[in-house]
Amino acid sequence: MNENYYLFGIHPVAEAIESGRKIEKVLFKVGIENLQIHRIIDLLKEKQIPFQFVPGEKLNYIAKGNNQGVVAILPQIDYVDMEQMVDEALKKSDAPFFVLLDGVSDVRNFGAIARSAECAGAAGIILPAKGGAAVNSDAVKTSAGALLRIPVTRVINLRMAIYYLKQCGFKIVSASEKSSSSIYNTDFKGPVAVIMGSEESGVSKQILSISDEVASIPMPGNIASLNVSAAAAVILFEVVRQRLS
Repeated sequence: MNENYYLFGIHPVAEAIESGRKIEKVLFKVGIENLQIHRIIDLLKEKQIPFQFVPGEKLNYIAKGNNQGVVAILPQIDYVDMEQMVDEALKKSDAPFFVLLDGVSDVRNFGAIARSAECAGAAGIILPAKGGAAVNSDAVKTSAGALLRIPVTRVINLRMAIYYLKQCGFKIVSASEKSSSSIYNTDFKGPVAVIMGSEESGVSKQILSISDEVASIPMPGNIASLNVSAAAAVILFEVVRQRLS
């Protein structure tokens, strides 16, 4: 792992969190237990930074040396402020569109979605601070560099982000294979936000309940299910098709 993308050790990680440095996630060695670790965990909870307990071998692979059982993963891209991202998108276009990801945690799926979003001309990607994929080297590589070109923001509350987009005139369309309404009968020509959910549970019920529309991809085959990155590509290029026609 590139040394520019991690910090390790109890004091450096604690100082980085306290100083407000952007952190993707903090990894702790399984079983580690002391007052300093509890203090770091309290700080992470306060600032809503994800953390995870992993085997010591993983930490040693990431950060060789005396990592003291704590490694902070730093973001490989510069996140943008959501309100600024929306404002700039509306200045550039009368009908920008965004991609929101609800629970998409696999970095390769995330990278592939980012690649499709950039190719389709999306104005940006909106991620939840917790429960979403990390923007790491695998994600950047899978995106073919798209994550270095398309604006990405992380929000503490996805529902509040959706309400903000609604106030700004965006239609919220969630993708769900359970919907009887087809994406081909959905109007994507105005300002729109497309929400994709995890492969396991899809878009959450809370998000579906505040969406303006819920649409599915018609699938006449027997499996009737697509990988989330493939489904995102189909929907995003339906947005493109409608805007070109």
